[in-house]
Amino acid sequence: MTTGSIIVLILLLFVGTTIFKGVRIVPQGYNWIVQRLGKYHTMLKPGLNFVIPYVDEVAYKVTTKDIVLDIPSQEVITRDNAVLLMNAMAYINITNPQKAVYGIENYNWAIQNLVQTALRSIVGEMDLDDALSSRDQIKAKLKASISDDISDWGITLKTVEIQDIQPSSTMQSAMEAQAAAERQRRATVTKADGEKQAAILEADGRLEASRRDAEAQVVLAEASQKAIEMVTSAVGDQEIPVAYLLGEQYVKAMQEMSKSNNAKTVVLPADIMSTIRGVMGRNP
Repeated sequence: MTTGSIIVLILLLFVGTTIFKGVRIVPQGYNWIVQRLGKYHTMLKPGLNFVIPYVDEVAYKVTTKDIVLDIPSQEVITRDNAVLLMNAMAYINITNPQKAVYGIENYNWAIQNLVQTALRSIVGEMDLDDALSSRDQIKAKLKASISDDISDWGITLKTVEIQDIQPSSTMQSAMEAQAAAERQRRATVTKADGEKQAAILEADGRLEASRRDAEAQVVLAEASQKAIEMVTSAVGDQEIPVAYLLGEQYVKAMQEMSKSNNAKTVVLPADIMSTIRGVMGRNP
């Protein structure tokens, strides 16, 4: 190969390299930051772009898609001195790539620290119960707290989600003990209420039974009185019917006594009529 051929080959290689450096194809979803001689010059949009070779340089390739930042878990102390473990997810979008690359050294790390700091501040003003049950409130305060700060870097906070809230191991044990004690208290109260209601119902039952027994006694007494009055009116001074009725009842009573296992001897009076007259209050 002659010297001339080598020179031509070098020239062709230089021209090819120059054309390659002067043509930039930016993929969709990205913006490229171009610096000219170390200073910001322009921003290349998706598609075919041309720059000055050896003078212009693509310094940064910035995505225009939403970015998901995982905020590491951290310990947060509530107002009532409870320790919680919390982590979050932040969704951001770079609206001004120039501010994002020149306004902050590392926007990912900066946003993570902002979220963690704001989260500690917000939860520190809340009690444990509120912190565990107010995720939407924490989310709204967190977004409002850091949106203005990161907007200065050309970044928009789309949303932030509280991924997980867990008490520390010591706090979790205390909460479980408290929950067990509360369940035991409720069980004791429920049992006491049940026993109280049972006692009230039993007393009401006894009262109602006593009332019914008294009413029955009154009814039986009134019936006996009416029966005696009717018999007295019907019999008058005649002894035979009365003696017959009383004798019949007397014999039935003796028969019942004789059927008893404890009855050994049944004694019948010799003169039943005299006995009946005595019962009736009449002299023989």
